[in-house]
Amino acid sequence: MILVVGGAGYIGSHTVRELLDQDYRVVVLDNLSTGHRESVDNRAQFEQGDLGNPVVLDKIFSKYEIKAVMHFAANSLVGESVIDPMKYYENNVGATLILLKKMIEHKVNKFIFSSTAATYGIPDCDMITENTPTNPINPYGRSKLMIEQILKDIHDAYGLSYITLRYFNAAGAHQSGSIGEDHSPETHLIPIILQHLVGLRDQITVFGSDYDTFDGTCIRDYIHVTDLANAHILSLQSLLDGTLTAETFNLGNGKGFSVKEVIKMCEEVTGKEANVVMADRRAGDPPQLVASSQKIYNALGWKAKFSLREIIESAWKWHQSHPNGYQDK
Repeated sequence: MILVVGGAGYIGSHTVRELLDQDYRVVVLDNLSTGHRESVDNRAQFEQGDLGNPVVLDKIFSKYEIKAVMHFAANSLVGESVIDPMKYYENNVGATLILLKKMIEHKVNKFIFSSTAATYGIPDCDMITENTPTNPINPYGRSKLMIEQILKDIHDAYGLSYITLRYFNAAGAHQSGSIGEDHSPETHLIPIILQHLVGLRDQITVFGSDYDTFDGTCIRDYIHVTDLANAHILSLQSLLDGTLTAETFNLGNGKGFSVKEVIKMCEEVTGKEANVVMADRRAGDPPQLVASSQKIYNALGWKAKFSLREIIESAWKWHQSHPNGYQDK
């Protein structure tokens, strides 16, 4: 059985769906602080609780025969991490340490860690590889990098096998339209645009039009959430069969799209025109963040399959059927 911590969240719930569809047995642990019970597939076992609660973890590791753990339960808002860094270090670092300690105690030695491009900070390169220096510029990125460094030490000392996945801009929704992206507050570009086009927002604000890019707006690498989920499952399989024991991979499309290009594609997919307002740059926004995923392709044969249009089409399907998000709020 696979334990998915944070499996009621956006990326976690899509990974749970893919795991179940590939005949894995799954138990989800989530405290529902930001996740949604409605998003958890009924085929999975569900346990409500905190990943940093040793009593809850002892119960789960005793009740179920856990073979591996996937960790999606981090707090992930960059701005909030600057305002309230203690929250991020307590949950993203402290609680994760408790989880890792309980894994070792219960002899569960396979771990997939959901990391982030924020570990790179503002890289001075057009294409980010795993060898690009890490230099996070906010507590969120630092909290993720701390766990990456801790995992190396735990691997060396206790034999924990792990794969760290640093991903870029997750987007899109399940092809069925039954689960999708529902954050509060919403900070991601594509759902913000689609919320506007479905009538929930008056306008879209573009922060900065004078970047050193071809159209002056920031360029980002967008990857479909189902592509992300399948990368996690390939990584899991490599740990279970012993192919890999300690590795870090980027997950991206290898192609960037500007904010203006994303808005235009959303307009094309929906057939609606956006009300766009230009504003000043936000502090700390790099002009371009695009990832090379060559390393994971070489190791596991993974590459992103969904185009930007397909990402937006799936997200639009979700927003049309769930204009107010999940109903379990």
